[in-house]
Amino acid sequence: MNKNPTIEKLMKMRINTMASMHQHHLQNNLYNDSTPDEYISLLTDMEWEERQNTKIQRLIKQAGFRQQANVNDIDFTTPRNLEKNMFNRLTSLDFITKKENLILTGASGVGKSYLAQALGHQACSMGMKVHYVIAARLFNRLKLARVDGTYNKELKKLTKHNVLILDDFGLQAFDNHAREVLMDIIEDRFNTSTTIVSAQIPVSAWYDIIGEGTIADAILDRLVNSSHRIDLKGESLRKTILESINGKN
Repeated sequence: MNKNPTIEKLMKMRINTMASMHQHHLQNNLYNDSTPDEYISLLTDMEWEERQNTKIQRLIKQAGFRQQANVNDIDFTTPRNLEKNMFNRLTSLDFITKKENLILTGASGVGKSYLAQALGHQACSMGMKVHYVIAARLFNRLKLARVDGTYNKELKKLTKHNVLILDDFGLQAFDNHAREVLMDIIEDRFNTSTTIVSAQIPVSAWYDIIGEGTIADAILDRLVNSSHRIDLKGESLRKTILESINGKN
């Protein structure tokens, strides 16, 4: 057991970083040049930073991302209709604060999912709760929830996330169940939180994909009209990378 009573008490209160740094400073006489206020401030800042980092890592893990995407690693040099200044404004996350949505469309491989997840990681770094999911998997999960009676509970969980990322939207045909689920999700999140949608299908075709005109109208009115939109063009980035690798071999 540590013989320093202050360190022991800090550890028992689970103020572990402060305890560790205090012990280190005592052992190495590193605090002599600081005033008491400066020393307490230093230890407090270290504890705060460690807790913030731990919280961010927990939020990232809970979000369920498929990629370690970072807004600083986004490629703006490859022509794909991605305007740097516009996207950088999105990285401020002001659109999330305003409870606005984002729709990313484009062919497979142009980077829709990466951009969505990069913004999701950015949101986590700002202490926001994010949930990333393949759209069809979410609909299937909620279909099972109807069967076991946990549907409303699952919907309520989704409302607790500041950002919901629906990836690969529209790849599977919508049946009555999927339409109702999507309507419930969008209705619950309308004007209260942000939804980011990534889709290969252009927005102009969503009405027909969703089907059931009245429901489609209601969904699109709530989702599209309050959205920022990025329509990516060009060839697959994955294809470009593979061609570059093969060219070097």
